[in-house]
Amino acid sequence: MTTAIFTHPDCKLHEMGAWHPESPGRLQAIEDQLIASRISGLLDYREAPLVDVAELRRVHSADAIALVHDNLPPPDSKPGSYYPLDGDTSINPHSWKAALRAAGAAIAATDAVIDNAFCAIRPPGHHARPSESMGFCLFNNVAVAARHAMAVRGLQRVAIVDFDVHHGNGTEDAFIDEPRVLMVSFFQHPFYPYCGAGPEWKTPTNMVNVPVPAYTKGDVVRQLVTEKWLPALHAHKPEMIFISAGFDAHKEDDLGQMGLIEADYTWITEQVMEVAKLYARGRIVSCLEGGYNLSALGRSVVAHVKALASLD
Repeated sequence: MTTAIFTHPDCKLHEMGAWHPESPGRLQAIEDQLIASRISGLLDYREAPLVDVAELRRVHSADAIALVHDNLPPPDSKPGSYYPLDGDTSINPHSWKAALRAAGAAIAATDAVIDNAFCAIRPPGHHARPSESMGFCLFNNVAVAARHAMAVRGLQRVAIVDFDVHHGNGTEDAFIDEPRVLMVSFFQHPFYPYCGAGPEWKTPTNMVNVPVPAYTKGDVVRQLVTEKWLPALHAHKPEMIFISAGFDAHKEDDLGQMGLIEADYTWITEQVMEVAKLYARGRIVSCLEGGYNLSALGRSVVAHVKALASLD
């Protein structure tokens, strides 16, 4: 398999304070682990371009885009100058360009003639709703790429696989009752962003989003993937698969309370690849979402990328 890595140094310039878990060190940890694993030289590294703002508009409102663009601290601001978008999401002078690179990576990977790609990008995206940034996320990278795949590449059916510990509420909002898009996920519940499940929650017909309790381990996740995700994916027959690849369900990650390990990410990736081989000519675009224990994040991304590249 040819696996490309899309990334850019601009993605490290966005930061929200030394205390913040969504830090530039996340990308450095991934780079370090890919080198240490000795697979870095086997991957096709590509530079993430800046996305055209018109692509963002396929998902996000003009007001949501302007809130980020128009409130950047000036380039000559003193270090530590931020504009808060919500209680845990801020922007610094470099955030706009970083966000354009992140969405640009996802679109470039969608357009590339390759088997699959992993986008080592930040800020992440799956909490970003059409109307607002939230939850560490500015723009919804996967949703923007999926819209591009349909609007520009002419695809009729795409799937989004989300294995972050948090519910991908922004992605769900972007594609509610959109029959061309199937979203499958699991997420810890009750947990941030406190939606996606419960007696009052009506799950859209094109979503297979499975809430699981804290401390759920890999054996349970593998069972739900087998029993719930895979039948839905086979029925949908996606022509391209996008992955919101969050690694904060790892047992070592303190921002969640689930119990996955690297082998679980390998197994999930392999199941998704089998679906992609059947219906999508193997085409998968995976974008980094969460994952905040730097060691566990780096190891888990290596496991995921090794599976994508068929290196095990």
